[in-house]
Amino acid sequence: MMLVLGLGNPGTKYERTRHNVGTLALESCAAFFQLRLKKRCFRLYRQAVVDGRARLVHPLTYMNRSGEVLKYFEYSSLVVLCDQMDLPAGTIRLRRGGSSAGHRGLMSLIEAHGDGQFIRIYIGIGRPSDGGRVIDHVLGPIDDEAIWDGIALASKALVSLVEGASFEEVASVYNRRTSPPYP
Repeated sequence: MMLVLGLGNPGTKYERTRHNVGTLALESCAAFFQLRLKKRCFRLYRQAVVDGRARLVHPLTYMNRSGEVLKYFEYSSLVVLCDQMDLPAGTIRLRRGGSSAGHRGLMSLIEAHGDGQFIRIYIGIGRPSDGGRVIDHVLGPIDDEAIWDGIALASKALVSLVEGASFEEVASVYNRRTSPPYP
């Protein structure tokens, strides 16, 4: 079964921050399948299962401890949704494998997974403006409508993967796209 993690920090304080775009995209995907993420396992994560094909999981640890949740699951493939400052707001990028590039949530997952060979769906949040602090930027509220477009794109890309499209097919449609695809 595919395991999908939407990275973010727990609690209402962080719900609609740039660092939680992965969780927001995961929730949107669950809603597409008419599911809701429910708390499980001593409240260590929230999850929903899509027809035995994919387990959608939001770890309820802080971002830098996201990998801890992996020990609770067996999975055939791993997909991770997370924020990416090096992408403009509203842009997504799918990538298979790679390093953490300094993203502490990915660092934790790579350590727990044993390597970086998993699919990532990066959601662009842009960089802080004019010398602003990174921590203030990622933990700041989503104040750019383009970021919401990126969340919607990431959710649609994830739906395609869950429905059985190959990584290559989905990447060719969604990489660097800045507006929702229409049929």
